[in-house]
Amino acid sequence: MTWPKLHNPDELESLVLDVGLLPFFHSGIPGFSVEALTPSRYWFVAGVDGPWEWRMEVARRGNVAYGKLFRSKAGLVSREWYPDLSNYRRDGYDFDARYDEGKAGHKEKVIVDLLTQNGPMLSRDLKRAAADILGKDGVKNFDAVMTRLQMQTYVTIHSFDYLRDKRGNPFGWGVARYALTEDVLGEEVTRGAYRREPAESKARLLNHLGILCPNAFDDELEKLLR
Repeated sequence: MTWPKLHNPDELESLVLDVGLLPFFHSGIPGFSVEALTPSRYWFVAGVDGPWEWRMEVARRGNVAYGKLFRSKAGLVSREWYPDLSNYRRDGYDFDARYDEGKAGHKEKVIVDLLTQNGPMLSRDLKRAAADILGKDGVKNFDAVMTRLQMQTYVTIHSFDYLRDKRGNPFGWGVARYALTEDVLGEEVTRGAYRREPAESKARLLNHLGILCPNAFDDELEKLLR
């Protein structure tokens, strides 16, 4: 396909809805990322909204999932293709079953329990709440734990909030608010492909990616999905 250049959040959302899966940063496959499709004049230019702001708007709308989904880096997936990604990545396990069988750690369990009890939480609040349970040393690798939960599709980014100064003015890049993926996309999406074997979902994803990126090697597509 001919890949369009991106200039605003509407174009980004439309493209993801069309192609189904799109890494945010360089993916190992030339040209297949938001980074590659966005002109340089939109990246970190004062007074100009670019992909960093677009992802916040797209995540807020809830039509596309945004989080660390490809090679432990950020990416976007449509509601159409998320069921197969979830089915493949979860490998037949809801989180409680994964934890009961020793395939998820205590830190992951604490995060999932906090989000179950409290609903969407800002990353800094989630980290503090986890520290109250685990102790300071227990959350030193908080980012790694959150990445694993996103890659496994149990947790996703709900939205972003700006921090505010004493005058109420927003500042910074926006802080992620995390939630259980079911609370963002709904069980009909996260569990929508459970009737298939995980291997079948993987094959469907690889076939789709092969159509999108016909010049990519099979091992590159495999790496993108692991």
